[in-house]
Amino acid sequence: MHTLIAVAIAPYGIGDELAPEIAEVVKVIRNSGLPNRTTSMFTEIEGEWDEVMKVVKDATFVMAAKGIRTEVVLKADVRPGFTNMMNTKVEKINDILGGQ
Repeated sequence: MHTLIAVAIAPYGIGDELAPEIAEVVKVIRNSGLPNRTTSMFTEIEGEWDEVMKVVKDATFVMAAKGIRTEVVLKADVRPGFTNMMNTKVEKINDILGGQ
């Protein structure tokens, strides 16, 4: 089943600057081969449910395997018959706004 998720995977309780740990997580996601986009608070990943969830698991375990308590926030849009939702959802809004 085709799925678009927004996920935030972060170490919990280890300091003020988390960019190095987050970079490790994002690297796993980017190397997955699935369409993805990282913003300041979430990374979107699109693909078949099992593939997307495997990437989330692998990315989460980057830190958990080091003994770091890891927080995962995930939102999923499961929409049968639709693909490229990561882009088309934004394009629809931009069309309505007239490119503003």
